[in-house]
Amino acid sequence: MAMVLAAVTAPPSHLPHAISNSDSFTHHRRLLLFLNSCTCMSQLKQLHAQTIRTTSSHHPNTFFLYSRILHFSSLHDLRYAFRVFDQIENPNSFMWNALIRACARSTDRKQHAIALYHRMLEQGSVMQDKHTFPFVLKACAYLFALSEGEQIHAQISKLGFDSDVYISNSLVHFYATCDRLDFAKGVFDRMSDRSLVSWNVVIDAFVRFGEFDAALNLFGEMQKFFEPDGYTIQSIANACAGMGALSLGMWAHVFLLKKFDADRVNDVLLNTSLVDMYCKCGSLELAMQLFHRMPKRDVTSWNSMILGFSTHGEVAAALEYFGCMVRTEKLMPNAITFVGVLSACNHGGLVSEGRRYFDVMVTEYKIKPELEHYGCLVDLLARAGLIDEALDVVSNMPMRPDLVIWRSLLDSCCKQNAGVELSEEMARRVLEAEGGVCSGVYVLLSRVYASASRWNDVGMVRKLMTDKGVVKEPGCSSIEIDGVAHKFFAGDTSHPQTEEIYSALDMIEERVERAGYSPDSSQAPMVDETIDGKQYSLRLHSERLAIAFGLLKTKPGMPIRIFKNLRVCNNCHQVTKLISRVFNREIIVRDRVRFHHFKDGACSCMDYW
Repeated sequence: MAMVLAAVTAPPSHLPHAISNSDSFTHHRRLLLFLNSCTCMSQLKQLHAQTIRTTSSHHPNTFFLYSRILHFSSLHDLRYAFRVFDQIENPNSFMWNALIRACARSTDRKQHAIALYHRMLEQGSVMQDKHTFPFVLKACAYLFALSEGEQIHAQISKLGFDSDVYISNSLVHFYATCDRLDFAKGVFDRMSDRSLVSWNVVIDAFVRFGEFDAALNLFGEMQKFFEPDGYTIQSIANACAGMGALSLGMWAHVFLLKKFDADRVNDVLLNTSLVDMYCKCGSLELAMQLFHRMPKRDVTSWNSMILGFSTHGEVAAALEYFGCMVRTEKLMPNAITFVGVLSACNHGGLVSEGRRYFDVMVTEYKIKPELEHYGCLVDLLARAGLIDEALDVVSNMPMRPDLVIWRSLLDSCCKQNAGVELSEEMARRVLEAEGGVCSGVYVLLSRVYASASRWNDVGMVRKLMTDKGVVKEPGCSSIEIDGVAHKFFAGDTSHPQTEEIYSALDMIEERVERAGYSPDSSQAPMVDETIDGKQYSLRLHSERLAIAFGLLKTKPGMPIRIFKNLRVCNNCHQVTKLISRVFNREIIVRDRVRFHHFKDGACSCMDYW
């Protein structure tokens, strides 16, 4: 052992170099006091050297001293900790756990935590305890080591630790991180004792998987046993953002303000989640109010606001806030910042600015473009009619284009009437990326053929869809009334108030026709609801039903917020503008791509979407 520490500096001068047996207990206590007050590795190495020279390795208290030396070094110098550990004869479970925990928390040695666990099993000199498993499962989660984690789960069951709440929490987190939400929920359901952390872990897992309804249902169950803490509120804010549940998101914000201390209320991460929630729930005003009241804002906070402006079509504000972030606040933008900036340029059709910001990102900030950045640039160019330039960008990308890029090119080809051959090539690319089961591509391709009056090819597309079992994703729109979300599908008749909704729909149709509305049937030939022989009906699209219900159930002058899973079609976009003017309502629609604010007969997208 002395060879390991040959370079260690001399021990503190106030410590004796030799100790009689009668004073050994006092000496061990003095060394322990020094270890407990140790503040740096230099001091620890001196104390370690002193321990080697002045204590007997067979003394029972010496073993405890080594456990403290190992614990301190594992927190400050992992390489030194391994050297200490390897020189200890028969380390106990605390020593194993200390080193496994340190590896699991490190940035570059997480795989060593799993290796140490296997070494612990192989040596068999000490049994794992309830502290071992949370640490090694944390490493497995970070490394997505599903197989290793499942083996550890089996060992947990074998040793009878299934009922330990801390281990079960770690298992839920591990399975959720490894994309096995079913296993995570299974562990949670079998837990006989659940802590607040247990609920937070499983709720967060469902939120990250996009299972927002299930997450909010779990939150309702949790409230029977625990009050939410800051972590709960953050997960609920993210769930509300995902499903557009503004009322519940506002409740969570009020709960935070009433129940928590100033440190938590002003927490940057928590407030950023709430800003993001307000943006995604259609209330840009509340997002701005909260953002400007935050005593401290980091890059993520600014990113949330820039992305919020972008998706709401507030292009000038998005670029202004970017300028303020980098010039006034002196913050360094990251890759996500430029996704927001490039998206803003895309939504505004600012081709020159988009090119410039892409170059600034690469040359000035040395950020390597990712697929999302190329996607924004390609979509910006293609929608502006610069399809050849967009294809050049795709050809020179250092990575393979994904489905989103090919679909944006196909969509632009359709809108720009770029030609059947080019559209067919884009469709082929999308189907290759998606495995031939992307219903949206068949719809777009059918539109191309219909525009070219190639009706035989339209029929061929229909047959292909039937043969492949491809079903068009149904349009679904939701609206929140008094905290309850109401969902509508195209042609839906399942709502309890269907009769009143359809009567309102007839009344709306009559009034907008008097205001000059004429249905745009250019999209009717698409392979859509017509696939089973039903007549295509534009007036029964899901957002039209949701708007009718909103007019029935909200007070005059109140905004109507609609959330749709698909892109708004031309016809619905046109009629919603008229509804906003005829009924004097602001109608806010979030589709798959962006927000549309309809007011006084106009839309915030300026008919460019």
